[in-house]
Amino acid sequence: MGHGRKKRRTHVAPTQEDIEKTPKSLVVKSGNIGRTVAELVSDVRRVMQPNTAAKLRERKSNKIKDYVAVSSQLSLTHLMLFSQTETGTNLRIGRIPRGPTLYFRVNKYSLAKDCLRLQKTPHTSDAEYKTAPLIILNNFAGEGKGKELKLMTAMLQNMFPAINPSTMHLSEARRVVLFNYNDETDMVDFRHYTIVVKPVGITKGVKRVILSTNVPSLAGYSDISEYVLREAFASESDMEDGPESAVTLAQDYVGRGNRKNEQRAVRLLELGPRMELKLMKVEGGLCQGEVLFHSYLHKTKEELEKQARVRQIKLTQQARRRQEQESNVERKKGAKKGNSGDASDEDSAAEDDSDDSESEAMSEDSTDRERKSRRAADDFGADDYEGDTTDGDNSEAGDDEEGGEGNGSDDGDNEPRSSSNSRPAKRARTSKSSNGSSGSVKSGSKRK
Repeated sequence: MGHGRKKRRTHVAPTQEDIEKTPKSLVVKSGNIGRTVAELVSDVRRVMQPNTAAKLRERKSNKIKDYVAVSSQLSLTHLMLFSQTETGTNLRIGRIPRGPTLYFRVNKYSLAKDCLRLQKTPHTSDAEYKTAPLIILNNFAGEGKGKELKLMTAMLQNMFPAINPSTMHLSEARRVVLFNYNDETDMVDFRHYTIVVKPVGITKGVKRVILSTNVPSLAGYSDISEYVLREAFASESDMEDGPESAVTLAQDYVGRGNRKNEQRAVRLLELGPRMELKLMKVEGGLCQGEVLFHSYLHKTKEELEKQARVRQIKLTQQARRRQEQESNVERKKGAKKGNSGDASDEDSAAEDDSDDSESEAMSEDSTDRERKSRRAADDFGADDYEGDTTDGDNSEAGDDEEGGEGNGSDDGDNEPRSSSNSRPAKRARTSKSSNGSSGSVKSGSKRK
């Protein structure tokens, strides 16, 4: 019998704490933009995978406050917003929910499909986007750099998850995002690469045999040495993979033959997109607040102090209005509770009144029924209706014993009759049968 497959994977699922610490970004567009800018937005979303909403479908009516409202539920930390005006394309990168915000002007950009079209053998794979890319910041530190560059450095670093070299798996390093600052033009170059490793110290023909999954055709060669020596000279790219650029793999890496302790050359293949960014200004809040830096407007010390005073006055007014609103809400809640208490008292009083009216109506109904009954008895000539109704059966029995000739019919509809030997009956009596129907009216005679 065959044995079941043994589990050899050592992947450990991330904990809830690790998930909360991982930065998550939201790449959106605002306003009316062209088709090429919309494709640029989708390319940047692909760069930020897997820690972003890759299939987000926003509306033109969505505002920044709408994204802030859902940021806590989705654990969002950064917002990248593309917009287009008559002067060009803009990019805003802000920290959710309180800022700061970096305003960039996108001077130039190239889509991912354009970058891949320039390559002879473009390299694309969906497996590379299952892990977050590594970030490289070049030429951001140094003397004479302003505070805005330090803020930009911190903002760009916090957009991507931090790595721990001692616990990181080498196979998770699949992509690289590069930010390069140019001192001469004050531009920031954005590039996106994938990491490829290749063997070193062998010719191109042997490399092709090792890396290819298919055996090359040797039909035009008399010996395999002809195939190997035919391409003995290395190409320009192979010259870059010399011994000085080789590294020793500390762990097994993705790809054929990339085993631990093997010598491999690391190369970067561009995936795109490309962008050339220029920092325009920095605001203290999320797309609002104090202007911390502006590339064109420079204010004096007195103007900055005046701006600070105006800002403090606005903050004081906002705090006062907020306090008034809270007090008004509490006052309305108290008034609502008082109204509910009065309404409950009125309801209880109304219930009592309804109970009294119902009892009075019942008593009046009983009185009316009694009056109707007495009136019916008077119509038959009864002086005492209650006594007659209770003694009706006994009186009938007495009449029968005395030998009255007036016998009722079988159907109970007997009419009063008089005998020749007796006087007319003084009183007509009524009785109710056992089944609830009214009894017959009989006349009896009394002897003197």
